[in-house]
Amino acid sequence: MTIEAPVNKAYATATEAFVAGVRVCAPIIIAVLPFALLFGAVAVQSGLSVWQATIMSASIYGGASQLVGLELFGQRISPWLVVSAILAVNFRHVLYSAAFGRLVPHWTAWQKAIGFFVLTDPQFAESEREHDKGRPLSFAWYMGLGFVLWGFWVIGSFAGAYFGRLLPDTHSTGIDFLLPIYFLGLLMAFRKRAMFMPVVAASAVASMAAYHFVGSPWHVSLGALAGVVVAALLPPRKVSA
Repeated sequence: MTIEAPVNKAYATATEAFVAGVRVCAPIIIAVLPFALLFGAVAVQSGLSVWQATIMSASIYGGASQLVGLELFGQRISPWLVVSAILAVNFRHVLYSAAFGRLVPHWTAWQKAIGFFVLTDPQFAESEREHDKGRPLSFAWYMGLGFVLWGFWVIGSFAGAYFGRLLPDTHSTGIDFLLPIYFLGLLMAFRKRAMFMPVVAASAVASMAAYHFVGSPWHVSLGALAGVVVAALLPPRKVSA
Protein backbone atom coordinates (compact mmCIF):
# COMPACT_ATOMS: atom_id res chain seq x y z
CA MET A 1 0.00 0.00 0.00
CA THR A 2 1.37 3.37 -0.98
CA ILE A 3 1.77 5.93 1.80
CA GLU A 4 0.49 9.36 0.81
CA ALA A 5 1.67 12.64 2.31
CA PRO A 6 -0.64 13.98 5.02
CA VAL A 7 -3.04 16.64 3.83
CA ASN A 8 -3.12 19.66 6.12
CA LYS A 9 -5.97 22.12 6.18
CA ALA A 10 -5.42 25.06 3.86
CA TYR A 11 -5.29 28.56 5.32
CA ALA A 12 -8.74 29.99 6.05
CA THR A 13 -8.01 33.43 4.59
CA ALA A 14 -5.38 35.13 2.47
CA THR A 15 -4.43 37.26 5.48
CA GLU A 16 -3.79 34.17 7.59
CA ALA A 17 -1.64 32.71 4.82
CA PHE A 18 0.32 35.96 4.39
CA VAL A 19 1.05 36.20 8.13
CA ALA A 20 2.20 32.57 8.15
CA GLY A 21 4.63 33.38 5.34
CA VAL A 22 5.98 36.37 7.25
CA ARG A 23 6.63 34.15 10.26
CA VAL A 24 8.64 31.74 8.14
CA CYS A 25 10.69 34.69 6.88
CA ALA A 26 11.88 35.84 10.32
CA PRO A 27 14.90 33.51 10.77
CA ILE A 28 15.89 33.92 7.12
CA ILE A 29 16.25 37.69 7.57
CA ILE A 30 18.93 37.11 10.23
CA ALA A 31 21.05 35.29 7.66
CA VAL A 32 20.28 37.47 4.63
CA LEU A 33 20.60 40.93 6.19
CA PRO A 34 24.39 40.78 6.78
CA PHE A 35 24.82 39.67 3.16
CA ALA A 36 22.76 42.65 2.00
CA LEU A 37 24.86 45.00 4.13
CA LEU A 38 28.00 43.48 2.63
CA PHE A 39 26.75 44.00 -0.91
CA GLY A 40 25.84 47.63 -0.26
CA ALA A 41 29.27 48.38 1.18
CA VAL A 42 31.09 46.65 -1.67
CA ALA A 43 28.92 48.39 -4.27
CA VAL A 44 29.83 51.86 -3.01
CA GLN A 45 33.50 50.90 -2.77
CA SER A 46 33.27 49.77 -6.41
CA GLY A 47 32.07 53.20 -7.55
CA LEU A 48 28.28 52.97 -7.37
CA SER A 49 26.24 55.60 -5.58
CA VAL A 50 24.00 54.69 -2.66
CA TRP A 51 20.89 54.86 -4.84
CA GLN A 52 22.47 52.92 -7.69
CA ALA A 53 23.35 50.12 -5.28
CA THR A 54 19.82 50.16 -3.86
CA ILE A 55 18.14 50.10 -7.28
CA MET A 56 20.44 47.28 -8.38
CA SER A 57 19.29 45.16 -5.42
CA ALA A 58 15.63 46.04 -5.97
CA SER A 59 15.63 45.20 -9.69
CA ILE A 60 18.10 42.29 -9.96
CA TYR A 61 17.55 40.71 -6.53
CA GLY A 62 20.39 38.22 -6.82
CA GLY A 63 23.07 38.62 -4.20
CA ALA A 64 25.76 36.34 -5.61
CA SER A 65 25.28 37.54 -9.19
CA GLN A 66 25.30 41.17 -8.05
CA LEU A 67 28.66 40.69 -6.34
CA VAL A 68 30.06 38.89 -9.38
CA GLY A 69 28.85 41.72 -11.58
CA LEU A 70 30.52 44.33 -9.39
CA GLU A 71 33.78 42.41 -9.56
CA LEU A 72 33.72 42.04 -13.33
CA PHE A 73 32.23 45.34 -14.52
CA GLY A 74 35.35 47.29 -13.62
CA GLN A 75 37.67 44.95 -15.47
CA ARG A 76 38.58 45.17 -19.14
CA ILE A 77 36.96 41.96 -20.31
CA SER A 78 34.40 41.16 -22.98
CA PRO A 79 30.74 41.75 -22.06
CA TRP A 80 29.86 38.16 -23.02
CA LEU A 81 32.26 36.88 -20.35
CA VAL A 82 30.49 38.99 -17.74
CA VAL A 83 27.12 37.63 -18.85
CA SER A 84 28.47 34.07 -18.91
CA ALA A 85 29.88 34.34 -15.40
CA ILE A 86 26.61 35.69 -14.02
CA LEU A 87 24.70 32.95 -15.87
CA ALA A 88 26.96 30.34 -14.27
CA VAL A 89 26.15 31.68 -10.82
CA ASN A 90 22.41 31.91 -11.45
CA PHE A 91 21.90 28.76 -13.53
CA ARG A 92 20.58 27.00 -10.43
CA HIS A 93 17.51 29.24 -10.70
CA VAL A 94 16.62 27.53 -13.97
CA LEU A 95 16.48 24.28 -12.00
CA TYR A 96 14.52 25.95 -9.21
CA SER A 97 11.99 27.29 -11.72
CA ALA A 98 11.47 23.90 -13.33
CA ALA A 99 10.82 22.27 -9.96
CA PHE A 100 8.77 25.17 -8.59
CA GLY A 101 6.46 25.36 -11.61
CA ARG A 102 4.87 22.03 -10.74
CA LEU A 103 3.73 23.42 -7.38
CA VAL A 104 1.76 26.38 -8.74
CA PRO A 105 -0.41 25.27 -11.70
CA HIS A 106 -3.34 27.02 -9.96
CA TRP A 107 -1.65 30.45 -10.02
CA THR A 108 -2.53 33.07 -12.63
CA ALA A 109 0.05 34.26 -15.15
CA TRP A 110 0.78 37.50 -13.28
CA GLN A 111 1.10 35.62 -9.97
CA LYS A 112 3.66 33.32 -11.57
CA ALA A 113 5.57 36.29 -12.99
CA ILE A 114 5.86 37.89 -9.56
CA GLY A 115 6.54 34.56 -7.92
CA PHE A 116 9.45 33.70 -10.19
CA PHE A 117 10.98 37.14 -9.63
CA VAL A 118 11.29 36.56 -5.87
CA LEU A 119 12.33 32.89 -6.26
CA THR A 120 15.55 32.82 -4.27
CA ASP A 121 17.34 29.92 -2.58
CA PRO A 122 15.49 30.15 0.76
CA GLN A 123 12.22 30.95 -1.02
CA PHE A 124 12.47 27.73 -3.01
CA ALA A 125 13.46 25.62 0.01
CA GLU A 126 10.66 26.94 2.20
CA SER A 127 8.13 26.49 -0.62
CA GLU A 128 9.15 22.85 -0.94
CA ARG A 129 8.74 22.40 2.80
CA GLU A 130 5.31 24.02 2.69
CA HIS A 131 4.32 21.68 -0.13
CA ASP A 132 5.56 18.68 1.87
CA LYS A 133 3.02 19.59 4.55
CA GLY A 134 0.26 18.71 2.08
CA ARG A 135 -1.00 22.24 1.50
CA PRO A 136 -1.56 23.77 -1.93
CA LEU A 137 1.01 26.53 -2.25
CA SER A 138 -0.84 29.76 -1.48
CA PHE A 139 0.20 32.90 -3.35
CA ALA A 140 -0.54 34.96 -0.22
CA TRP A 141 1.73 32.73 1.89
CA TYR A 142 4.42 32.87 -0.78
CA MET A 143 4.35 36.65 -0.92
CA GLY A 144 4.32 36.95 2.86
CA LEU A 145 7.70 35.24 2.71
CA GLY A 146 8.96 36.66 -0.59
CA PHE A 147 7.90 40.31 -0.33
CA VAL A 148 9.25 40.76 3.19
CA LEU A 149 12.52 39.05 2.31
CA TRP A 150 12.89 41.22 -0.82
CA GLY A 151 12.16 44.32 1.26
CA PHE A 152 14.83 43.53 3.82
CA TRP A 153 17.30 42.78 1.03
CA VAL A 154 16.71 46.23 -0.46
CA ILE A 155 16.78 47.98 2.93
CA GLY A 156 19.93 46.12 3.92
CA SER A 157 21.63 47.05 0.65
CA PHE A 158 20.76 50.72 1.21
CA ALA A 159 22.05 50.62 4.78
CA GLY A 160 25.25 48.87 3.71
CA ALA A 161 25.85 51.44 0.98
CA TYR A 162 25.06 54.41 3.24
CA PHE A 163 26.99 53.23 6.29
CA GLY A 164 29.49 51.02 4.47
CA ARG A 165 32.54 52.74 5.87
CA LEU A 166 31.39 51.99 9.40
CA LEU A 167 31.05 48.24 8.83
CA PRO A 168 33.82 46.02 10.23
CA ASP A 169 35.86 43.65 8.13
CA THR A 170 33.39 40.85 7.35
CA HIS A 171 36.14 38.22 7.10
CA SER A 172 37.57 39.01 10.54
CA THR A 173 34.15 39.06 12.25
CA GLY A 174 32.69 36.07 10.40
CA ILE A 175 29.64 38.00 9.15
CA ASP A 176 30.13 36.68 5.62
CA PHE A 177 29.78 33.12 6.89
CA LEU A 178 26.19 33.48 8.15
CA LEU A 179 24.59 32.84 4.76
CA PRO A 180 26.49 29.57 4.02
CA ILE A 181 25.52 28.32 7.48
CA TYR A 182 21.88 29.10 6.78
CA PHE A 183 22.04 27.33 3.40
CA LEU A 184 23.50 24.27 5.11
CA GLY A 185 20.55 24.33 7.48
CA LEU A 186 18.14 24.47 4.54
CA LEU A 187 19.90 21.55 2.90
CA MET A 188 19.76 19.37 6.01
CA ALA A 189 16.02 19.98 6.30
CA PHE A 190 15.63 17.68 3.28
CA ARG A 191 17.89 14.90 4.59
CA LYS A 192 14.99 12.44 4.93
CA ARG A 193 14.12 12.62 1.24
CA ALA A 194 14.87 9.71 -1.05
CA MET A 195 18.35 9.74 -2.64
CA PHE A 196 19.45 12.67 -0.46
CA MET A 197 22.96 11.41 0.29
CA PRO A 198 23.93 10.26 -3.26
CA VAL A 199 22.73 13.53 -4.80
CA VAL A 200 24.40 15.74 -2.19
CA ALA A 201 27.64 13.73 -2.36
CA ALA A 202 27.75 13.97 -6.15
CA SER A 203 27.09 17.71 -6.06
CA ALA A 204 29.72 18.31 -3.40
CA VAL A 205 32.44 16.30 -5.14
CA ALA A 206 31.69 17.81 -8.55
CA SER A 207 31.59 21.33 -7.13
CA MET A 208 34.94 20.95 -5.38
CA ALA A 209 36.53 19.42 -8.47
CA ALA A 210 35.13 22.18 -10.70
CA TYR A 211 36.37 24.84 -8.29
CA HIS A 212 39.87 23.37 -8.46
CA PHE A 213 40.08 22.65 -12.18
CA VAL A 214 37.67 25.18 -13.74
CA GLY A 215 37.36 27.93 -11.16
CA SER A 216 34.68 30.13 -9.68
CA PRO A 217 31.80 30.75 -10.32
CA TRP A 218 31.36 27.73 -12.61
CA HIS A 219 31.62 25.28 -9.72
CA VAL A 220 28.14 26.33 -8.55
CA SER A 221 26.34 25.27 -11.73
CA LEU A 222 28.53 22.23 -12.42
CA GLY A 223 27.94 20.93 -8.91
CA ALA A 224 24.20 21.40 -9.31
CA LEU A 225 24.19 19.65 -12.69
CA ALA A 226 26.08 16.69 -11.24
CA GLY A 227 23.39 16.31 -8.58
CA VAL A 228 20.65 16.50 -11.21
CA VAL A 229 22.34 13.81 -13.33
CA VAL A 230 22.69 11.47 -10.36
CA ALA A 231 19.06 12.04 -9.34
CA ALA A 232 17.92 11.31 -12.90
CA LEU A 233 20.00 8.12 -13.22
CA LEU A 234 19.10 6.58 -9.87
CA PRO A 235 15.80 4.66 -9.83
CA PRO A 236 13.07 6.29 -7.70
CA ARG A 237 12.61 4.69 -4.32
CA LYS A 238 9.18 3.17 -3.75
CA VAL A 239 7.59 3.83 -0.37
CA SER A 240 5.21 1.11 0.69
CA ALA A 241 3.56 -0.14 3.83
